[in-house]
Amino acid sequence: MEIIAKRIGKIVYRDGDKCIKVFDENYSKAGILNEALNQARIEETALNIPKILEITKVDGKWAIVEEFIEGKSIAELMAEDSDNFDKYLEQFVDVQMLIHSQKSTLLTKLKDKMNRKIDETNLDATTRYELHTRLAGMPKHNKVCHGDFDPSNVIIADNGKIYIIDWAHATQGNASADVARTYLLFCLNGKEDVAKKYMEIFCKKSDTARQYIQKWLPIVAASQSVKGKPEEREFLLSWVDVVDYE
Repeated sequence: MEIIAKRIGKIVYRDGDKCIKVFDENYSKAGILNEALNQARIEETALNIPKILEITKVDGKWAIVEEFIEGKSIAELMAEDSDNFDKYLEQFVDVQMLIHSQKSTLLTKLKDKMNRKIDETNLDATTRYELHTRLAGMPKHNKVCHGDFDPSNVIIADNGKIYIIDWAHATQGNASADVARTYLLFCLNGKEDVAKKYMEIFCKKSDTARQYIQKWLPIVAASQSVKGKPEEREFLLSWVDVVDYE
């Protein structure tokens, strides 16, 4: 087995035509089973995703075994072929809009998850109240949201077919919250210029007002700040006090 990725709490291996995600001993079993369940639910939509083959244990650690997709991620293509960067960014947005066109009624509701995460932050009661109130006032949708949509999670297979991977954070809810999350992911990686261009493309293609996505930024930043590295947490919490766009 060859290591293809190392993440916090897990190592991803390739074994022939299988991809094996092995989790640390202290990783939440419920979290692992929920990730597998999310992926199984997304398999029932019209999206191309690697199919789960089994949930097993490797050297006493929980593991998810799924199909390995031979190809390159949009992130790799952007790095290798920078002349066509904008083309890949547009393709990335198209894939996200395709995700949002799907429904999966058994996925966790995005608003429920975000309310829970806001309660888990160490923000003061006044700020938490403000965030809960703003979240409650946002339109309620039931679109599939990836929750961690990043160019490294879109694979263009060798046959040209597009696959979307890593469904651990999938929910159903408002697509603009998912867009705010992707925008913040670009910013976290120091790519503010790409974040801005990404939002412009998304707003144009989907006919969404930029101000509407910006309203989600403090809510999404607060809910994402619960996990992650201390420096990321500090960056995300700086967005919580972002100017009120209303």
